[in-house]
Formats: sequence, C-alpha cells, structure tokens
Amino acid sequence: MAIDVSAKIRIDRLQEGLRTKRLGRSILFSREVESTNKWAKELAMYGACEGTVVIAETQIRGRGRLGREWVSPIGGLWFSLILRPELRPTEAVKLTFVAGLAVAKVLREMFGLKAETKWPNDVLVNGRKICGILTEMNTTGETVNFVLVGIGINANFDVEKVFPEQLKKVVTSLENELGRKVRLESLFRSLLERLENLYELFLREGFNPVLKEWKNYAGFLGRQVEVTSPTEKLSGLALDVDHEGALVLRLEDGTMRRVFVGDVSLRTK
Repeated sequence: MAIDVSAKIRIDRLQEGLRTKRLGRSILFSREVESTNKWAKELAMYGACEGTVVIAETQIRGRGRLGREWVSPIGGLWFSLILRPELRPTEAVKLTFVAGLAVAKVLREMFGLKAETKWPNDVLVNGRKICGILTEMNTTGETVNFVLVGIGINANFDVEKVFPEQLKKVVTSLENELGRKVRLESLFRSLLERLENLYELFLREGFNPVLKEWKNYAGFLGRQVEVTSPTEKLSGLALDVDHEGALVLRLEDGTMRRVFVGDVSLRTK
C-alpha cells in the first residue's frame, strides 16, 4: 500500500525522536516569512539561545549569497539555526562548510543520491543545485555574538513547475531526483543530528577534520572551473580548498590564486 507523504511539513513531528542535545530543542514555525535568516537574526538579537531553529513553509524574500533572491516554494525545507560559538570571526565563517558537509552526507545516506559539495556554500546532485547555505554573523570586534546558518533544500516540488526559466537547467529537487516526495520531518531531524555532530567536531578539533571530509564530497576539485566574483572572472584548475576556506586555483598562465569570494562553475569544452 502506498504511503501518503504530504508535500508540506508536519510541525507536530519535527522533534519526534530528535536525538540532539542542543540543536532544535527550541523550534519556531511560520507559514510565511520574508526570510528565515532575517527572522532568526531578530530572535538572536533578543537573546534566543544557541540551537534555536526557525523554519518556514515558504519565504517571500529568501536570500542567497551576495544578496541574490532565493526561490522558496511550498514543499521545500527552509530553516535557519542560531549558533553562539566561542570562535573568532575568521573561524566562524567556516561553519558554512560544516553545514554543507552535513547536507551532502544526509542526502547520500538517506536517499542514496550522489550529493556533492561545491565551494563555498552549495550542495549539488547530478551537477545541479539542490541546496544553498547562507551563513551570517554578528560580531563585536573579535567576539562573535552569534552566527546564523540558513539552509534551503529543494525537496517536494518539481523545479520545472515552480522555478523561473533561467534556473531550470541548473537546479534540481529531491522530488525530481527520486521521482517521489520525502518526509520533510525525517530529513530535518537527520540534518540537525548530523549538523550537531559535525559542529561539535569543529569546536573540539578545529576546521581540518571537517575540511578533509568536505573535500571528499567536492566533485569540482581537480576540474577546470570558472570563478565569477563581483569584480572579476577567473578560469583555471581547482586545486584545493585551504585551511582558511579559500579556493586555490592554478590559472591558465600557470600562476596560483587564492579566492575568497565567488561562484564556481565547471568549464564546458
């Protein structure tokens, strides 16, 4: 007998069997918000505790990196997490890699998908974007007051029906890849559990063990890529991601460049 899986999230089941110590112990839900990161920031400014999660059915002004719009239809998993790590800002920015690795691992483990990490903040399946991560922080000098980790996963919808034309060839969803809908509550719980494990590893042992595993999922490494930033476009071989989170490129003239901001795409011959 077929099991009916609703496209929408069941709020009453989000914490059912959740095996975390701090992440997701407090969850706030809204049918519609401007963006979950904006909502989380307001709560964090008012003192919301570490591990607080805000989740929405849809975002009407979802944001990606560099101020881009993020399309957030009903059926996706859109949430933001408030963290208060005792880290310097240069370390806290690396939480983007922690989140990306968590997503890639869960998508492989739960669904058998070939999920890959893409520098700096995306997760791909079959070369198409299925998840974006937006990490923002609030600091006073060298003190990190809080970090917001926003995660958006294209889940229970067909991208052909809900995404604008220019995005249809570069994005995908769990429904498109699996041919079915998934239980958003189970996906959410698995993500929080994996995130907590990797977050604790990061706090305990630093960035290196996280980065090492993240690179195991990075299919673009060793490939010819283009990197587009607000100020330039570079082409070269993606050699590495270093301990500061910078992309290391060997340009076509043989020179080496470390890039901290930009979007990576594989070069087509």
